[in-house]
Amino acid sequence: MRIKNQWFQSGKAKTPEQTASAMAFITWRVVQNTLKQMRSAKFDIDVGPQYFAVTREMLAFLLQVCDRLAFEYMGPNDRVSFVHALVVRVAEILQENEDSYLGSPPGDEASHFDTFIDLYNEVAEHYADFGCDADGPDFAFVRYLGHRLERLLPEKDRLWVIDQMMAAEVPQAVELVRRGLSGLLDTERQRSRRRGAALAGE
Repeated sequence: MRIKNQWFQSGKAKTPEQTASAMAFITWRVVQNTLKQMRSAKFDIDVGPQYFAVTREMLAFLLQVCDRLAFEYMGPNDRVSFVHALVVRVAEILQENEDSYLGSPPGDEASHFDTFIDLYNEVAEHYADFGCDADGPDFAFVRYLGHRLERLLPEKDRLWVIDQMMAAEVPQAVELVRRGLSGLLDTERQRSRRRGAALAGE
């Protein structure tokens, strides 16, 4: 899977919110690719409510990974701004797609946006107990995702989903997300170095 992870427009430095907007699109594409691969591996994930339920869980998981990665690249204030904007933008993308495929919920029910935000806030507390370092999320981190996916899959798939996450889907998805964020921020760092060199030469 190819991802666009560089800024092509010159100009002033990108804000954490702008980086988050680009990263939201990358994360969305990574999750769509993951679900495509799972379906190719014979997991029954039907297009419809189940598909979006699995999508929400994968998005919430990868946003936690993005938060941990942001710790490596950003100061505390920028990280908070980045993660907040990232979660909101992902929720907006998700709502656009769910509204398009499933229709908007009735007026007395939570919007697809609010449903995702509630899920994110719920699982963020749980994922906070797990580790994630330069090698990626630890065993408990990934196993928790697998357990959450088990309840969304048919019985025939429940025995294999944790192994599938561990061996195939999570390592690739995390690497794509890492490469996406690193590429976006490296472009900014390179631009800053060029600006610094230009000023030094004046």
